[in-house]
Amino acid sequence: MADLSSRERIRQRAELAVAVSSRAEIESFFQETAKDVLLGLARNPHLQERDLLRLLERRDLAHEVVLELAHHKAVRRSYTVQLAFVRHPKTPRQVSLPLMKFLYIFDLLRVAQTPAVPADVKMVAEETILKKLDGMPRGQRASLARRGTGRLAASLLFNSDPELIRSALDNPHLTEGYLLKVLAREGLPPAVVEQIAQHQRWSHHYYLRLALIRNPLTPLARVLAFLPDLAVTDLREICQDHRMPRQVRKYIEAHCAARLNKQRRLSAPD
Repeated sequence: MADLSSRERIRQRAELAVAVSSRAEIESFFQETAKDVLLGLARNPHLQERDLLRLLERRDLAHEVVLELAHHKAVRRSYTVQLAFVRHPKTPRQVSLPLMKFLYIFDLLRVAQTPAVPADVKMVAEETILKKLDGMPRGQRASLARRGTGRLAASLLFNSDPELIRSALDNPHLTEGYLLKVLAREGLPPAVVEQIAQHQRWSHHYYLRLALIRNPLTPLARVLAFLPDLAVTDLREICQDHRMPRQVRKYIEAHCAARLNKQRRLSAPD
């Protein structure tokens, strides 16, 4: 009987949530947790922009409630509400993805950097930004290089602007994995390779050093500086790659031979 009474109360509250029109009555439903009541509130035609934003601040909303809210007329009129929908973790893809085309660049970046947003939605936000890079003012690209995701920073390395390259390399979200992919690409501007090879942070990463040695654009002086800290087995493997410039291979082979000879002398009995 108690369960029946509880279900009846929820049904009545849900019906009331659809119909109330005064501000005080609408306010009384914002703390509701029952999905059916929240669905009723989402269907209320008297909800205003601020009501939608307040509801979308709740991360416990069910997908069905978010979808119902998306049908509200205020969504079409309010950019702020559209952004809130895209950033909500429960927004269905059929709602969030079409809305992205209306978002500004740095709001797309906010979507890509919101932890609760699903990974595939973040990826679409990044791809939407990437499609707009070519026509983007230099100031915006510089800001993205500094503040963007690691993927965006890596994409912005494909240019010859020294300041833009420096900003991207200093981006805190950039990772070794992204840079290894960058160094493996053909047609990379020499300035990018040179800055990675000189960078205080990145030039000390072991696998980046190996990749830099393999890259024909790396200055010879930096290649020679890296050799003493790399394993002979890794260096010998690099020498098997005949795409490497012959001069560099000869330096590496001579270096390996010298190190091995030194090891033999040190290990030989007196």
